Amino acid sequence: MRAREVFRFALRGLRANKLRSGLTTLGILIGVGAVILLIAVGQGSGAAVQARISSLGSNLLTVTRQAGGFGRAAATRTGTQSKVSNLTVADAQLLAASDQDPDVSVVAPVASTSATATFEGATTTINQIVGTYPAYLPISNDTVAAGSSFTDEDVNRHRKVVVIGQTVVTNLFGTIDPIGRTIQLGGVPYTVVGTLAAKGGGNTFNDPDNVALAPLTTVQDSLTGFGSLSEIAVQARDANSANAAQAEVTSLMLEAHHVTAASEDFSVTNEATLLSTAASTTQTFTVLLAAVAAISLLVGGIGVTNIMLVTVTERTREIGIRKALGAPRGAILGQFLIEAVLLSVVGGALGVVAGVAGSRFTVDGIKPVLVPSSILLAFGVSAVIGLVFGSLPANRAAKLHPIEALRHE
Repeated sequence: MRAREVFRFALRGLRANKLRSGLTTLGILIGVGAVILLIAVGQGSGAAVQARISSLGSNLLTVTRQAGGFGRAAATRTGTQSKVSNLTVADAQLLAASDQDPDVSVVAPVASTSATATFEGATTTINQIVGTYPAYLPISNDTVAAGSSFTDEDVNRHRKVVVIGQTVVTNLFGTIDPIGRTIQLGGVPYTVVGTLAAKGGGNTFNDPDNVALAPLTTVQDSLTGFGSLSEIAVQARDANSANAAQAEVTSLMLEAHHVTAASEDFSVTNEATLLSTAASTTQTFTVLLAAVAAISLLVGGIGVTNIMLVTVTERTREIGIRKALGAPRGAILGQFLIEAVLLSVVGGALGVVAGVAGSRFTVDGIKPVLVPSSILLAFGVSAVIGLVFGSLPANRAAKLHPIEALRHE
């Protein structure tokens, strides 16, 4: 029997049970689409995190207070009293002025909080209000899009001026020019002197454009109080100097706080290290998502086996007639294998379309990143599934004895 005739018999068998064939195809479609889409979401999440870290600069260091410190009277693990655990402006000034950290370029103290901002009836919550020095802008890769930044004189004179991000501009002003307008931050009037260029890449809970920068002294006066700093932002001379700068900053802080490495009350974070960690975490997360999606593809393959076994049982008499008329074993085997593979390939192709279409949408601020290899992998696996999972029922059909098959009711 010619291959064309075998193929024609297979198509006729699939058309005879359109609903059953459609549901089987749907199972493969969901599995393939899920693999492609979830891998894209995993890659997109990782890309968003890495973009956010990269936007801060690979030569950025962050000095924060060690968890568990409670002010100047905090005790160390050994029981020694009077260990300085607060970060102060004096610490930042030491890092900026010392000649023992030649790999450090710029230093800026930071006191951050969140507050509700209002303007003529419009209200928004600013997730990050940063009280700092003008040097913070280049450290954090922020640029002024309109107006100007605050100055060192504004810091010294405690002026209530603020530079706001694009999300704040949109929520409070819409199409109104915000420069020179007065907004209320926590009930305190601040004059908008500039707006920041949009960074993007965030979501509702982690939006880099939902920010406001103001003089450190002013923020401490009206919002945070003159307590500990939230952090000290440090910029190394370049990315290659980041590790050396980290060691220098750590050494100076240990000396200033009169502690040892075993009992240090602060931590120095290197953004380059975070970037590497984020990349590794993204890969693990993506593999996990792909594994979860692969389970649905496996379930689809089991569905192919189940449906083909039912089909063989229902068409046992037809198989017997064909064998009695001289159809060889290979023709019967080929027919049912073709049916199984067609179901899987058609489902895989539709799943590719569904996965690619789904990756065009943004999910909670995350733009999925389509991975071409995932398309080839998912589609290839769907075809193999049809071949492997269809071989059992096809082989069963091919082994039927003509006389026993003709007796089947």
